[in-house]
Amino acid sequence: MFDGLSTRLKGISNKVRGRGRLTENNVKDAVRDVRMALLEADVALPVVKSFVARVRERAVGAEVARSLSPGQVFIKILNQELTRSLGGDTEELQLRQQPPAIILLAGLQGAGKTTTSAKLASWLKGAPGKRPMLVSLDTRRPAAMLQLQQLAERVDVPFFAFSEGDTPIDIARKALAEARKNLIDVLILDTAGRTRLEEDLLDELKELHAEFSPAETLFVVDSMAGQDAVNAARAFGDALPLTGVVLTKTDGDARGGAALSVKTVTGKPIKFIGTSEDISGFEVFHPERMAQRILGMGDVLSLVEEVEQKIDREKAEKLVGKLRKGKGFDLADMRDQLSQMLDMGDMQSLLEKMPLPGNVNPEALAKGIDTRMLKRQVAIINSMTPGERRFPKTINGSRKKRIAGGAGLQIQDVNRLIKQHMQMQKTMKKMGKGGLQNMMRGAGGMFPPR
Repeated sequence: MFDGLSTRLKGISNKVRGRGRLTENNVKDAVRDVRMALLEADVALPVVKSFVARVRERAVGAEVARSLSPGQVFIKILNQELTRSLGGDTEELQLRQQPPAIILLAGLQGAGKTTTSAKLASWLKGAPGKRPMLVSLDTRRPAAMLQLQQLAERVDVPFFAFSEGDTPIDIARKALAEARKNLIDVLILDTAGRTRLEEDLLDELKELHAEFSPAETLFVVDSMAGQDAVNAARAFGDALPLTGVVLTKTDGDARGGAALSVKTVTGKPIKFIGTSEDISGFEVFHPERMAQRILGMGDVLSLVEEVEQKIDREKAEKLVGKLRKGKGFDLADMRDQLSQMLDMGDMQSLLEKMPLPGNVNPEALAKGIDTRMLKRQVAIINSMTPGERRFPKTINGSRKKRIAGGAGLQIQDVNRLIKQHMQMQKTMKKMGKGGLQNMMRGAGGMFPPR
């Protein structure tokens, strides 16, 4: 998301570089480019007009600090106004009430409500440490209930199934009673959707809201829907007292306009974004961090948080201790490292958070990381005996043939893995002899103090 907008905005500071003061003349071209970049990103016209007016007002005549160039001042203004348009401060879920707190998800069919319900349940189960329960209120599509049930099993949370003939209100009442009986903290209601806005859908949602007074009423919207997303947001915002927005499919070919428009149209904060199809591809939305990502500054804080969540800290510390004691880096260790890389999930989402050079495309870089190859390498190591993993030098020709057959691959693939392991082993050996500290000191030069 935001690739085109980010590319355009990163180049705009060149329009005002080399001046001692930002004036009407040298800002005019830059502001025009900002307007075009936002329109091309499918941002709603009223939002574009308001945004550009604020940027122009602040930029014209702005004094340039001694340590900054006019281009940097302009980017600072853009960053602050982008943050403001995206919502300003990070908004958390408000679930401080007698459990079970109810979260109602609303949105059009195809926006990703069902997947988002499961992702939200998984997230609640993790960081906040809540006990969520999932229930589908979509009586028109039995497949929707089956899909949510399967997702609930996948993320290991309780699921309440409805009986044939029950209305959405009936289902929600029974689910609430079941949640209370089982000491559930949060009940997530996955409501029905339509391919287009219909009065009966909105009436059903109004009835549900009036009956259950949800702690959170979240509008789920497809980031690739463009202006249709804005129209849907307006209609749902008029019908329901929304408390926030969940922006889905942000890893697709989206121009990003929905993110900049929905907050203004609904007046409600974006609370979460879906960053990939994987269950783990779900993040709290931080307006300031997203603004920095759009302007090519990266989002190191979110990157660190994501890595901390997905990396097995116990295994990492065990490996570090092993290396410090001078013990070798064996194939079992290599398998752990490969598996953790696979557990990181969507590489493009991770790379987008890094402050990459302006000419580096995160999507293209992610495509260069072949996850299928990583899986094949794990399969090869899994085909070995514990002794072979611990002592790779014992793997002779006949063993290679057996290992390759067990993994369904060729002997050349086994040879390639063993060669790669030898290279990694040499690197790890250097790290064990104090090279790790040297590498960290060297890396410190990449991030000079502010």
